[in-house]
Amino acid sequence: MPVEEARARILADLRALSAESIPLADAYGRTVAQDIVSAMDQPPAPVSAMDGYALRSADAEKMPASLRKIGVSRAGARFSGRLEPGTCVRIFTGAVVPDGAEFIALQEDATEAGDVVTIREVPNKGQYIRKAGLDFGKGSVLAAAGSVLTARLIGLLAAAGHASVSVRKKPRIAVLSTGDELVPPGGTLGADQIFASNGIALASVITGWGGSPIDLGIASDESDVIAAAAERARDADMLVTTGGASVGDHDLVQDGLRQKGFVSNFWRIAMRPGKPLMFGKLGDLPVISMPGNPVSALVCALLFLRPAMAKMLGHANTDLVFEKIKLSSALPANDRREDYMRSQLTIDSGGRLTVSASKTQDSSMLMTLTNANALIRRKPLAPPAQAGDEVDVLRLDQLNTL
Repeated sequence: MPVEEARARILADLRALSAESIPLADAYGRTVAQDIVSAMDQPPAPVSAMDGYALRSADAEKMPASLRKIGVSRAGARFSGRLEPGTCVRIFTGAVVPDGAEFIALQEDATEAGDVVTIREVPNKGQYIRKAGLDFGKGSVLAAAGSVLTARLIGLLAAAGHASVSVRKKPRIAVLSTGDELVPPGGTLGADQIFASNGIALASVITGWGGSPIDLGIASDESDVIAAAAERARDADMLVTTGGASVGDHDLVQDGLRQKGFVSNFWRIAMRPGKPLMFGKLGDLPVISMPGNPVSALVCALLFLRPAMAKMLGHANTDLVFEKIKLSSALPANDRREDYMRSQLTIDSGGRLTVSASKTQDSSMLMTLTNANALIRRKPLAPPAQAGDEVDVLRLDQLNTL
């Protein structure tokens, strides 16, 4: 099955999760459930952009001008009167502009002696006056549905007076690693065993993508054990397994899931790394079964789990971002599988961004993925590519955030 079809089948079975209201202070990284609209103008009234003196147009026609100071306007404490002919008001940055004022003379262009202010020069009319609603107006959409709340958006919502926000619930993604050879990090390795890395790596990307990982631990290569572990995922929004999805005598994930009513949608895709990918349903619970090789698991997570979580979070766009970038070295022809090659993006001597594939692409080599910053996508049966040819590139920083 082609990669695009597999991804489309996964997404077709998913719906956005329901919403919940949370304090704005706890909203970093959460996804907005519905458009957040301003109920006010910001600023709510014209304010000064500089320290200086507020004066009328008629008193600014001829310079220098000597005017009588009749008050002060500070941020949070406006001058409540109105400017009359021949008067001015001392004003500070952020203070409301008094009624009748249309000019702000800079303080360095004025001299004050008692209540008399001599103004030597004025800027253009309205130059240092921030109009009401200059930043945003009442009814403006501050954060669109599907937006991820960054520090900037949270600051904007706070400025508009929002103390709480409606966000999508975090997708609860249960993660089950399988294999007799696996030992949790920090444990004691037996003969022929290795430390498990997929579970903790997938939990990390799930967290970064706005979800809540549920660690189901490690299941041995026994159908009954896998079935019992899968049962513990019933309250999750999705189950992700790694290992045991191939065709060997000890690849028993499919058998174990079937004991609990699993129905497969597809199994195996035309992709490298990640061919033995499986997707289906355990009742209403979507299940993605990934290969056990660490590189395969993370690449599959990027290509399939990330868009799935974006769909559950209500993002309008679930697509991955590919770029066209020129090769710095040649690539051989590709076979029938869509290939995702660990690669390095670099700047060449001419200041241009280029990409080159890592020399070794074995799917067990996690260090190669760790040192890469991109994946080159090679379509099935792609012909040889030469240095200078453009290729599709997927940046690996998409593993960090939606």
